[in-house]
Amino acid sequence: MKYALLLLCCSLLLIGCADEPEPQTIFVGGQINNPETDYVIVSRENETIDTLYLDQKNQFGKDFKNLEAGIYTFKHPPESQIMYMEPGDSIIIWLNTMSFDESLNFSGDGAEKSNFLLDMFLNNQKNNDLILTYHKIAPEKFAAITDSIRNERLQRLDKLKEKNKFSEDFLEIARASINYEYYDLRERYTFLIKKYYSDIAEEIPEDFNAYRDEINFNNHKLQDYYVYTNLIDDYLRTKSIEHCAKNHDDARKCYNLNDLKNLKRRMRLIDSLTNISSLKNEFLDRLSAQAITLAENEDQIESVLEVLEEVDYASIEDARDLGKIQKAYLVGNNIKKLKLSKPSGEVVEYDDVIRSPSVVYAWSIHNPGHHQWQHAIINRLREKYPEVNFIGGNVDLGEREEWLRTLENYGYDKSQEFQITNRIADSDTYRKYLYKILFVDQDGTIINGKSQLAAQDFEEDLLEFLNSK
Repeated sequence: MKYALLLLCCSLLLIGCADEPEPQTIFVGGQINNPETDYVIVSRENETIDTLYLDQKNQFGKDFKNLEAGIYTFKHPPESQIMYMEPGDSIIIWLNTMSFDESLNFSGDGAEKSNFLLDMFLNNQKNNDLILTYHKIAPEKFAAITDSIRNERLQRLDKLKEKNKFSEDFLEIARASINYEYYDLRERYTFLIKKYYSDIAEEIPEDFNAYRDEINFNNHKLQDYYVYTNLIDDYLRTKSIEHCAKNHDDARKCYNLNDLKNLKRRMRLIDSLTNISSLKNEFLDRLSAQAITLAENEDQIESVLEVLEEVDYASIEDARDLGKIQKAYLVGNNIKKLKLSKPSGEVVEYDDVIRSPSVVYAWSIHNPGHHQWQHAIINRLREKYPEVNFIGGNVDLGEREEWLRTLENYGYDKSQEFQITNRIADSDTYRKYLYKILFVDQDGTIINGKSQLAAQDFEEDLLEFLNSK
């Protein structure tokens, strides 16, 4: 494999340019096995820098001039990953889409920096399981575990630094990534303990969350980095709950993360914390979409729009458009005339599909982890509740072939899968409905629009819906 990558590197350099690259350029090239699309995207701070198309050998390559050192995003839709590049680097990327993150390999000059961040990502994924394993233990023991993880990461970075000429800019980002992962482990532990184990929560020492004073909410260098944004997301969640608990007689009622008050608190909080408009709007995009799509009446929709105006949300018009769409999905409305496309290509209406009490859910090929999680739960529920019709609605308008390939690759039941069609908004707008679940009666009338597939009481809501028939 190493020799093959070396040969690939040489051939891609010849493809990238006939002459020697100019000094201080950045070369990005590579090969995609089992490509999902015929292109890759290089971006930074949510702005596309360039789209590189694959050749007949599924290879790509280009020299970039005038790029600054920092974190960039490499995307082969629907998957993406970050990489660190600086002038003079020559990054060769190899991956197999059948196992995107696990197969991803960076080689070439400067590749060790991206490989370090990739290893951090894979280890961070493992730490998701660690939280579930250790979240019941005492705070002192969990603190020792997180201290050990951080120390091990820092020691590994020091060893790599001895072998490589890392810039101070990269070292600053690498150390920050280690620290923010450490902070996030403690933040998530705090949330879980306070929600589920009040007796253990009383043992949390006052300085357990002292790291919060060290969080820089205006770190431009990290705004594309998932470790940084994950921490901010979890911080907003716990701070909103803590604020509620101080002002509520029953603190247990503060843990509904889809509660409209909770969502609006988080919107105001991110506005107060950061001066980075792109970072602020990234969170406002998601929080406002969640609040609007879960709104139960027009007054709630308007109250969300008022908060967005208050915080000077950049995409307020998009939010207003989403509000107009949501008004069609309020309880009591009927969806039977909305059109769908079957895998065969036949266009039908919900009225042709709904024959019994139904659960309608939305999914996108551009969120693979999410749609795999959704379908795993839905398949279990189908077996348990055969009297319910579970209808999957893909929202990727204009991407029919990609949708069909996804159905095939993941083995989804084509008889229960449809793609929305002839709608008034674009795919980006409808992707904001990925967490939306509709309980619909056999006449197509919406009975419940606020249940969440991930909620502990989802099946209780489902049984209540069935018993009301």
